[in-house]
Amino acid sequence: MLLRRERAYTAIAVMLDIGWHAGRQRLESAGDIADRLAMARRGIEPVLQGLARAGLLDSTRGPKGGYRLGKSARQITLAEVVEAVTTGDAADTTEVEAGGELQIAAVEPLWVELEQHVQTHLQGVTLEALIQRAQSQGLKRPAHAPIVFAI
Repeated sequence: MLLRRERAYTAIAVMLDIGWHAGRQRLESAGDIADRLAMARRGIEPVLQGLARAGLLDSTRGPKGGYRLGKSARQITLAEVVEAVTTGDAADTTEVEAGGELQIAAVEPLWVELEQHVQTHLQGVTLEALIQRAQSQGLKRPAHAPIVFAI
């Protein structure tokens, strides 16, 4: 996972963006998410699809479609988010480029240990906790005005 940091980071950023702006109520388009994250839409599409396949996001197709959380933010751990976009990757099986004795004896076990620590930490952090962290930094969630029709 540490070697696949960018995809995991993107997935967490996408989930936070959707949790922050849409939650379970509204749909957020991939284009809007990409714009807010300053990323290319085609770059986040595989991440969105992986998160939807894992049940972390609900997706609706069509011109008024988009994404929303598949379950409550307090039920989603960051470990689930990372696992949804990294499991089964070609990068999941790390090939050793330099296989010296020191690397095999010391560096590889250290890397496995570090990944286990990161995974354990991410299991204890929910998307809701990340949203609360943003709010504690003074960020305000957008207020969505109800649609009012008048004739």
